Amino acid sequence: MKNIPNINIKISSNGIGRLTINQPKSYNALSSITLKSLIKAFRFFDNDKKTKVIIIEGSGKGFSAGHDLKEIRSFKNKKKYQELFNLCSKLMLSIVNNKKPVIAKVHGAAFAAGCQLVATCDLAFSTQDAIFATPGVNIGLFCSTPMVAVSRNVGRKKTMKMLLTGDPISAKFAKEIGLINDYFPNSKLEKQVLNIAKRISSKSNVTIKIGKKAFYKQLEMPLNQAYDFTSKIMTENMMTLDAKEGISAFLEKRKPKWSNK
Repeated sequence: MKNIPNINIKISSNGIGRLTINQPKSYNALSSITLKSLIKAFRFFDNDKKTKVIIIEGSGKGFSAGHDLKEIRSFKNKKKYQELFNLCSKLMLSIVNNKKPVIAKVHGAAFAAGCQLVATCDLAFSTQDAIFATPGVNIGLFCSTPMVAVSRNVGRKKTMKMLLTGDPISAKFAKEIGLINDYFPNSKLEKQVLNIAKRISSKSNVTIKIGKKAFYKQLEMPLNQAYDFTSKIMTENMMTLDAKEGISAFLEKRKPKWSNK
C-alpha cells in the first residue's frame, strides 16, 4: 500500500507493520485528514494477511499534540465539531477492534487525543523523557473523549487529576499508573519495541485474534458473565489447529509450526 496523506506505512518481512504519523510541523496533530488516513491504514493492516503486529509512532519531535486546534478554530458550526470527534472515536475503536495487536511507540509529548491514542493501543512504550497530558481544561475544552481511553487504563483519582489540572506527567509516573507498559532511554526504545513486536509476531495469529477480541469484550461484563463467556472462548480456541499443534509441540519439546487455523 502506498503512502496516504500525513501517514507513512510499511511492513517488514517478519510481519511487523509500521505506521508513522508524518506531520512534524504540527507536532503530528490529529486533523480530520490525518484521522481518516489512520483509520484507512488500520483497516489495511487489519485485512493484510502478512501483518501480525502494528507499531504506531510519530515523526519529528514528538508523538502527537492531539487535535489540530487551527482546524478546530476554523469550524463554523456544530456539525463540523461532531464530525471531527466522531472520526476520532472511530479511529480508537478501529484500534481496539483490530485483529492485530497495536503498540504505541512514544517520544516527546502525547497530549489530549494523542494521549488518548496511547491509552487505546494494546501496549505502549516510551522514551524516559516522554510526557503525557490531557490539557484540554487549560483551553476551555475538557478532554471528554480522551478520558474514555485513559480512565479504562488508569484509576479514577489519578485520571481525574490529569483531566482537572491538565498537568503533564512523566514517563515514570505514566508507567506507575498503568498508562504505559514501560519506558527506556531514547537510544534503546526502538530495539525494545521491536523485540516485543517480534515476540508477538512469533505467536499464532488466530490465537492472538481470538484472545484480543475476548479481552476487550469481557472487561465490560460482570464477573460471572465474564467467566461464562471466556470459558466458551477457550473452548472455541481449543478447537483450532494451532491450539492442538501448540500443545503437541510443548509435550514433544519442539517449536510449534503455526497454520493460523
